[in-house]
Amino acid sequence: MSELLIDQRNLAFELYEVLDAEALTKRPRFADHNRETFDAAIGTARTIAEKLFAPHNRKSDENEPKYVNGAAELIPEVKPAVDAFLEAGFLNATRTFEQGGMQMPNLLSQACFAHFQSANAGTSSYAMLTMGAANLIESFGTEEQKQRYLQPMIEGRFFGTMALTEPHAGSSLSDIRTKAEPAADGSYRLKGNKIFISGGDHPLSENIVHMVLAKLPDAPPGVKGISLFIVPKFLVNEDGTLGERNDVTLAGLFHKMGWRGTTSTALNFGDKDNCVGYLVGKPHHGLSYMFQMMNEARIGVGMGAVMLGYAGYLYSLNYARERPQGRLPDGKNPNAPQVSIIEHADVKRMLLAQKAYVEGAFDLGLYAARVFDDTETLETEEQRKNALELLDLLTPIVKAWPSDYCLKANELAIQILGGHGYTREYPVEQYYRDNRLNPIHEGTNGIQSLDLLARKVTMNGGAALKQLSGLIQSCCKRAAEYSELNDLREPLEKLHAHIGSVTMALLGDMGQGKVNEALANSALYLKAFGHMVIGWRWLEQAVKAQQGLATGNAADTAFYQGKLQAARYFLRWEVPSCHHDLNVLENRDLTCYDMQDAWF
Repeated sequence: MSELLIDQRNLAFELYEVLDAEALTKRPRFADHNRETFDAAIGTARTIAEKLFAPHNRKSDENEPKYVNGAAELIPEVKPAVDAFLEAGFLNATRTFEQGGMQMPNLLSQACFAHFQSANAGTSSYAMLTMGAANLIESFGTEEQKQRYLQPMIEGRFFGTMALTEPHAGSSLSDIRTKAEPAADGSYRLKGNKIFISGGDHPLSENIVHMVLAKLPDAPPGVKGISLFIVPKFLVNEDGTLGERNDVTLAGLFHKMGWRGTTSTALNFGDKDNCVGYLVGKPHHGLSYMFQMMNEARIGVGMGAVMLGYAGYLYSLNYARERPQGRLPDGKNPNAPQVSIIEHADVKRMLLAQKAYVEGAFDLGLYAARVFDDTETLETEEQRKNALELLDLLTPIVKAWPSDYCLKANELAIQILGGHGYTREYPVEQYYRDNRLNPIHEGTNGIQSLDLLARKVTMNGGAALKQLSGLIQSCCKRAAEYSELNDLREPLEKLHAHIGSVTMALLGDMGQGKVNEALANSALYLKAFGHMVIGWRWLEQAVKAQQGLATGNAADTAFYQGKLQAARYFLRWEVPSCHHDLNVLENRDLTCYDMQDAWF
């Protein structure tokens, strides 16, 4: 069963050959760890995911949460799974020992959590949201807020959400209408409506702490007028006990195409004019604070997309090995035994594409986790700042590329199973339905493309982009030591150079005030940029695989050859296709931008 969650050999390759997780143990924060403690944590995660998360994944899908007497009702298997996750310490794996955590690198925490995402995306979401909300309070809350809300969240007694979207505004947060009026006791009274709030109501915890965006009476217009508030489902007394129910009501549940195990809620704040909230940080700075949680969530969404793609890939791979059907084109004897469908060239193509998408994106997600560790534990402030800039640049890619291409992997998994893949007797159709949410939530991929081109590549004079370019060039230089990798290295170098020239041209247009035109085809830029990043990560894997073939165990030969073949597929088949998109950008084609409403 474990191989249907994550290929453990590939995980070990990523952690210990590509990303050098053991080097982190030389840093003071992680000095109490070693490979044995890392592997033990991974083993525990795998066991819990296999025994408690995976078994009810289909049941959660078939029995989505119900709205009963004003509350959300879940199937009974969810709570024992979540409780086991909490008891094992995975909610706070990265927190210090003094806080009750494991003081584990984020890289290892992400590797552990990936098992739960693969096993059951819906149930794992409750913990992911709580982690983000807790980190938000830890970063910007007062000491009283930390004591009253953060500590119970760390203990797993309170869960958390983020409440941003409103019915009329969607992704346009500048247009939110939820209001917060100051009260005499220093708290606030909120009034408004939020929709698509994941985990907005459930019976898994004593309390739910909503992180809510709202506007004060004196708020300036737009995003500069947004403030952040803690709004608990139940008020919390000074001694930490629960008080009366706050004026937050569950207005209803959304019935989704997939990801049905996570409640998606409509919440009303202040129907009785007594919704108590507490300001976090400074007034009108709420969106900048919330970006911390959104960026964490975006990386989590990307990894969730990877693991749904990964689960579909492993299932279809196993199916293709076991399913006999037909004969090869040169097989003329109808009495000859059928071959397994993995022997057919087109099935190999589909499996190879899946492998390239999911293992490339898996590497990127873990690499981002490794960079996050750098932001907190590198030796100098300048090094930590540089790491944070790099992570900011990569975040739109970590979110958007897997949610596009690991979804394609799920589509290919269905195709490999043929008619069976389209039925609900097999899990691949659910993986697809679950994954289809990921290009939408936590900022649509269209928003990610605007964020990348308009903001991230220009940050601090393009410092992060220069960092990334240096990393890609360094990788290519190391790859050049192996003549066998020339046909992988050269497509990446060509794409890197092309993106560089297109980027400068588009930024020049924006500098001349042609903002709308320069950003009109940002989706194409995101695709090409993402392919460049994934191509770089595949070349890194290829270098390590080439080294493994030279020095590793002979039993790993097939594994390393598979890595090289997937890298070859991506860099020779996928990467060159980006030049057409870049040509469209280079030529400033405005076909889509110039389209008129009346012409549709």
